[in-house]
Amino acid sequence: MTKLPLPPPADTTLDLIGRTPMVELTGFDTGPCRLFVKLESANPGGSIKDRIALSMIEAAEKDGSLKPGGTIVEATAGNTGLGLAQVGVLKGYKLLLVVPDKMAREKIQHLRAMGVDVRITRSDVGKGHPEYYQDMAAAIAAKLNNAVYINQFSNPANPLAHETTTGPEILEQMGGDLDAVVVGVGSGGTLTGLGRFFAKASPKTKMVLADPVGSILAPLVERGEKIEPGSWVVEGIGEDFIPDNCDLALVAKAYEIPDSESIASARMLLTKAGILGGSSSGTLLAAALRYCRDQTEPKRVVTLVCDTGSRYLSKVYNDSWVVEQGLVDRKLHGDLRDLIARAGDTVTVGPGDALLTAYNRMRAADVSQLPVLDDGRLIGLIDESDLLEAVEDRNQNQRFKQPVSTAMTAKLHTLQVGEQLDALIPIFERDEVAIVMEGKEFLGLITRIDLINYLRRAA
Repeated sequence: MTKLPLPPPADTTLDLIGRTPMVELTGFDTGPCRLFVKLESANPGGSIKDRIALSMIEAAEKDGSLKPGGTIVEATAGNTGLGLAQVGVLKGYKLLLVVPDKMAREKIQHLRAMGVDVRITRSDVGKGHPEYYQDMAAAIAAKLNNAVYINQFSNPANPLAHETTTGPEILEQMGGDLDAVVVGVGSGGTLTGLGRFFAKASPKTKMVLADPVGSILAPLVERGEKIEPGSWVVEGIGEDFIPDNCDLALVAKAYEIPDSESIASARMLLTKAGILGGSSSGTLLAAALRYCRDQTEPKRVVTLVCDTGSRYLSKVYNDSWVVEQGLVDRKLHGDLRDLIARAGDTVTVGPGDALLTAYNRMRAADVSQLPVLDDGRLIGLIDESDLLEAVEDRNQNQRFKQPVSTAMTAKLHTLQVGEQLDALIPIFERDEVAIVMEGKEFLGLITRIDLINYLRRAA
């Protein structure tokens, strides 16, 4: 292995933004092409948005709109907010971010750990609605003293960051020989900045758009079709309007990628290349692979790992969540098995386990009840209310040392797997969870949210 010289220590993490590494992907079906990924996840804030955060904050400082001790307000799906926090906190600014409610909780936890004021709003409303994240952010900023709405969607310092840093880096790393770059659009800054740079520095380099199914952008590019925006689970890219910073005229080809393909591609990036990327990285990889396979001559293609996948462990890399969202092919049985989110992987506890063990497993799995199995046989159920009742009046030293058998409910109402959906309703009305059996074999649990997810997928 060739060892590159190590850089000297940096004065601040702001000095570490940009100059990210590039890796060629091997072991993927790239047709006649070579495919490279630029690891924007290596930025100190974990995403490509560190670049625009630094650029936009410095521009606001330069034009006087952002003054010492001021508040930066932004609407973001997460990564721009994290980039702004990465830069803004070190510069002494306050941060107030408005985020849609589909954002991964890891991002929200990260932001709040940095002292950011996070306001969560609806993701099911469009531009012009007072609860749309951009409209809400603008309204909040207008009411605050010494505050600036950064507005990545219209801020010219956004594409400028990519035109002056990301683009030149890519061309240098590719030795000046590059046929296509595959990007997504959230604010449009990456597409427009890179497109402007390559139009001047490498005219042969085509800009390719990776867009989630449901976004309005790819249909406009490919068919000139204006569609009603849909919904998608991929975070950070795809739009229900054309941002001011998004120049679609720069796009040579666009691909519509379904969520299931995005998630599968992100996971494949991890298992085949050891790169932990986010959901949008999966979309970009899927489109890049399609583009490569569509070529009849060898091409050199670059795409981006937009952010780290560590922010999506509860989603993209959570098997239960992927199943709940209907993003993976799952064998359907036509019975109640199809509603069990954790089929074959239900978290359980034994009758002799301590209540602390039950508590820890509930917290780790984010569930409120656990089946109690004894040698594979269902003998009870313990939920949060059972646990609370068992520990609230006991000696503090003994509370969680008691065995599960002393607190569990042994009288169980079960359903056979072949029963109808209607059989779930009386159980939920009694504030119980449905316990599904096949004969005497325990199959799993069905909660209200499992039924809701099932009905949503079937809609």
